[in-house]
Amino acid sequence: MEDNEKCPAAEVLLGNSPAIQRIREQVRRAALTEVPVLITGERGTGKERVARMLHDLSDRRAHNFLKVNCPAVSNGLFESELFGHEPGAKTGLQEVRPGKFEQADMGTLFLDEIGEWDLALQSKLLHALQDFRVVRLAAAEERTVDIRLICTTNRDLEAEVTKGAFRKDLFYRINVLRIAMPSLRERPSDVPILMNHFIRLQALRFGGVPEDASASFMRLMESYHWPGNIRELENMAKRFVVLGGEEHVISALSEPEEISPIVPEIIDLTTPLRVQTKRAVQHLERKVILGVLQAHKWNRRKTARSLDISYRALLGKIKEAGLLSVRAAKPTLSKIPYQSAREMPGANELR
Repeated sequence: MEDNEKCPAAEVLLGNSPAIQRIREQVRRAALTEVPVLITGERGTGKERVARMLHDLSDRRAHNFLKVNCPAVSNGLFESELFGHEPGAKTGLQEVRPGKFEQADMGTLFLDEIGEWDLALQSKLLHALQDFRVVRLAAAEERTVDIRLICTTNRDLEAEVTKGAFRKDLFYRINVLRIAMPSLRERPSDVPILMNHFIRLQALRFGGVPEDASASFMRLMESYHWPGNIRELENMAKRFVVLGGEEHVISALSEPEEISPIVPEIIDLTTPLRVQTKRAVQHLERKVILGVLQAHKWNRRKTARSLDISYRALLGKIKEAGLLSVRAAKPTLSKIPYQSAREMPGANELR
C-alpha cells in the first residue's frame, strides 16, 4: 500500500459502511486538534495511512512527518535514534546527528507499533514526552521540540497495562484520542468498492484495462474473511490484473498464496529440507518474474521497476530461471484509455 501514501484522502477510507463513515468523521475531527492520537487495529487495516492523513490534513502538513518503526529500534540504539547524539557519544560516532524528535520539530512524530517496546524503552519515551525536552547523547543542554504525536498498535494496550507489560502513565499520555480501525470482516459491503478501486489503480500502473469482475465474484469477495485486511485485498487486485482474471484470485483465496506455490505436489522423503526449500523459493520467484514480464509485454525495464530490483539484477534472474527461451504470452491487458488517475471512473472518490 505504498503507492498512494501522499494522497490526502487515502483509499483505506473508501466505502459506504457505517464503520468507515464513523472513521472518516473521527479523522476529520482529530486532524483539527494537536492532541496525541492512538490508532488501533489489526495488521493491514490502514493504520499508517490514517496517521499520514491526520498529518496531511493538519496545520503541520508543511513540516516533517517522521516515522519510527518501533520494533526495529533496539534498546542500544533507542536514545541515538530518537534523541540524537554528539561526537564521542559512542565509539565511532564522530558526527552530530539530531534524533527523530528534533527532525519532527513543528511536524508529526509517528510511532508505529508502540506496543512492541519493552518497559525500559517506554520509561525513556515517557520522560521525553513529559515536557517535550530531549538531550542528545554526549550533550549537556536540553532541546525543546514542538511535535504532534501519533501512535499505532495492533495490541490490546489495556490488556498489556493490566499484565504489567505496558506503562499505565504512558498509555494515558498517548491515548488522548483513539481511532479504532475496523477489519474488512466488519465492513464487507465496502469490499467491492475497494476491489474495483485497486483494480483500476493496478491497471493504470501496469498499462492496461482488466476484464470486468462479475457479480458472483464480488459476492465471493464479500464473504471471504480477509485475515490480511486491506493489504491482502490490494494484493488480490494486483493478482487479478497481472495474471488476468477471477480464477487466479479465487484459487489464491481457496489455497493461500503463501502456502500453495511452495508446498510440492510430491513429498520428497530423501532430500534435505534446505534443498527442498531453496527449490520451492526458486520456483515461486520464477513464476512471479514470468507473470510480471508478461504483464509488461516483456519490457524488462518496466518489470524491474515493478519488482523494485535493479535492471541488472533482473537480467541475472531471468537467465538463472531459464526464461530467455520463453516467448512472451499474449498480453491480457489492452492499452488503457486514461491519461492519468484523475480521469479514471470513480477517481472523485479519493477527493
